[in-house]
Amino acid sequence: MRRACSLFLIFIFCVPLLFAQSRRPFTFEDMMKLKRVGEPVVSPDGKWVVFSVMDVSLEANTKTPHIWIVPAAGGAEREIIADQDADRPRWAPDGKRFAFISTREGGSQIWIADFDSASGTVTAKHKLTWIATGASGELWSPDGKNILFVSDVYPECDGAPEVEATCLVKKVQDAEQSKVKAQIFDHLLYRHWNAYKDGKRSHIFVTAIPDYSGSQDTHVIPVAPPRDLTPGDYDAPVFSLGGQDDYAFSPDGQEICYTSNHDKNPAASTNNDLWIVSVNGGAAKNITADNPASDSTPLYSPDGKYIAYRAQKRPGDESDRFRLMLYDRKTGRKKNLTEDWDRWVGTIVWTPDSKNVYLAAENSGESPIMVAGLDGRSVDRLEAEVAGFDDDVVLTPDGKKLIFTSQRLGRPSEIFEQEVWVCVKSPGPVTVGEAESQAVVEWCKTPDGRALTRLNDAILSQIAMSPLEPFWFTGAHGDKVQGFLVKPPNFDPSQKYPVKFLIHGGPEGAWGDDWSYRWNPELFAANGYVVIMINFHGSTGYGQKFVDAINGDWGGAPFEDLMKGLDYAEQTYPFIDKDRECALGASYGGYAINWILGHTDRFKCLVSHDGMFNAESAWGSTEEVWFNNWEFKGTPYDNREMYQKWSPHQYAKNFKTPTLVVHGQLDYRLDVSEGFQLFTTLQMLGVPSKMLYFPDEGHWVLKPQNSELWYKTVNDWVDRWVK
Repeated sequence: MRRACSLFLIFIFCVPLLFAQSRRPFTFEDMMKLKRVGEPVVSPDGKWVVFSVMDVSLEANTKTPHIWIVPAAGGAEREIIADQDADRPRWAPDGKRFAFISTREGGSQIWIADFDSASGTVTAKHKLTWIATGASGELWSPDGKNILFVSDVYPECDGAPEVEATCLVKKVQDAEQSKVKAQIFDHLLYRHWNAYKDGKRSHIFVTAIPDYSGSQDTHVIPVAPPRDLTPGDYDAPVFSLGGQDDYAFSPDGQEICYTSNHDKNPAASTNNDLWIVSVNGGAAKNITADNPASDSTPLYSPDGKYIAYRAQKRPGDESDRFRLMLYDRKTGRKKNLTEDWDRWVGTIVWTPDSKNVYLAAENSGESPIMVAGLDGRSVDRLEAEVAGFDDDVVLTPDGKKLIFTSQRLGRPSEIFEQEVWVCVKSPGPVTVGEAESQAVVEWCKTPDGRALTRLNDAILSQIAMSPLEPFWFTGAHGDKVQGFLVKPPNFDPSQKYPVKFLIHGGPEGAWGDDWSYRWNPELFAANGYVVIMINFHGSTGYGQKFVDAINGDWGGAPFEDLMKGLDYAEQTYPFIDKDRECALGASYGGYAINWILGHTDRFKCLVSHDGMFNAESAWGSTEEVWFNNWEFKGTPYDNREMYQKWSPHQYAKNFKTPTLVVHGQLDYRLDVSEGFQLFTTLQMLGVPSKMLYFPDEGHWVLKPQNSELWYKTVNDWVDRWVK
């Protein structure tokens, strides 16, 4: 009996431990093998969910999207377009076709896939567009007659469709064949983020869908040249780094609403407005001219009465709170649905009855989905068991389920489904807090969600990862500040571990329980480090006052939070070796590293990626000038004191800590000259330093083999000084 008991205990306690220890640390090669799941799109009949999946080849140095499908009711996911690159699927209203983007022939163009709903298979594929400047961002009109798309075109080619098409072909051919590559600028935003604009503007086109029944697979559909609905020397829609579309069709398919900035100097303006125009063309109407700040991401209500959109109130501030606004198409009146809710609104989704809007949000390191009612009800949280929502959220056609992508620190995005709002009325008066309510109360909650896809389970099941552990401490201004800790795999509490102290960018960003391919905390922890991250003043998800605290105080409260947060972690967690710590940051995080260089010697090494070094030169070399104007409260020629006060280069005489500098030539947000200036200064001072320079990367390192070199160089640098 005693032996049987011992065997039982061994099975219960030892076998799981051995299994856990058999898992290996996460590697870069593992990360490159993971499939990157895109946004889900539900078929009109509610039976299928299509989505793109990015496959990465480290050997070929490529990223290739393909289209997959999974039953909305659950079942095995499978690839349905594998013989060509295919991205951004969008259903036709009849569910018999979907459009997608492919570069298979002639650059980025729109293709249409015929779909058999009974079997869930693609039966044929057809190329729809052939525009010389490429097509992207396609959207099917609700009446099924047209497809909208976006193309970066030459505004001087504006004209009749046939004339414009011919002109664009000639402009593209002339640019490719010319031996002179010089450009002439006469306004700002001549380059943006990671590319020169080459005199082009983004315009919205619409093309009619002809009857192509009987066409063979890959047959080019005969269509007339598309109509440019947003001609002129403006970007329409405006530049976006991702997220929800900045344009939408009306329910009857006869109108579109889009975002465009018509200010004379868009480099110094955040005044994006909403415009409406007929699909037949004509003059566009500005419906948000009364707001000098940003209005974006319009979405018509299913009944056609309203347009929901996101808006900011402060001109020139790209990090003002995003509010959920409602535009009444009949009266022109506008209503703020989130006036009393101090969080940023992300992706928005209408319910089929047009009475509620679901929205994604950030809150204290989490990403819940909220719901706002048009009847004046306050914003409520869907108390879902599945957290870590991405911004990709859609409703099934019957409005009963949310389909969304969800991620965690230890798991990249997968697609989930979850029923919404199961409500039960109380039988009589109930007690709420200390007060008794005589009204019948309707209690609502959401059932547990479940995964529809598990594309990465096979790889992740072999890997040891640690959960994100939050902690709170008292930071600058006596405010509560949140931090996070990630332990290394196979953690032993009796050991002492070195620290990688990660600082996020933005600065209006945040760490949380989410996945990253560029700065992955699990990968940083994998070779025996404790990873610590602080959401300092300026971080999102803690209210607008907390965000605004960084304005004009870049090296003040945030630096105090970072140091106090690390102090707290050192005092609270005995396994931290405070004599072996390295700090790493990018963008604002790179600025923070540069600031740390001149203000503390507590770290054994530093990594500064794409950080601001000289605030004055950064103002003149950036493209989005509004950002620096707001953050430093003016320009260097009318408020030089502020730029000098918070410029890391002013404190170069204090630089002592060994520093790795990383910068990309194509980073126009923070010009590569900032990295060169920092490296030159470190070398002249005799501070141990190294520079990793990418001639083919922008603000982010995106190419697989470049990313491999980045992680190796960064980790080797940290190991050299603290491991």
